[in-house]
Amino acid sequence: MGETTGTEKAPKKSFFKGLKAEFKKIVWPNQETVGKQTAVVLAVTVALGAIIAVLDFIIKWGLSFIIK
Repeated sequence: MGETTGTEKAPKKSFFKGLKAEFKKIVWPNQETVGKQTAVVLAVTVALGAIIAVLDFIIKWGLSFIIK
């Protein structure tokens, strides 16, 4: 079940050549795209933080109203 048929290791040269070939395939985004995506991520993060804060306040107020 957990047996291996061979104890040979892959040569390191082929690994690094494959790694280099894969890095050549990457299409990196331009600066404008990165800027837009960063702005969207920050805006969504702030919006979700505000929503969570409001919900937390409402729940805390509701529980204190029920308990007292």
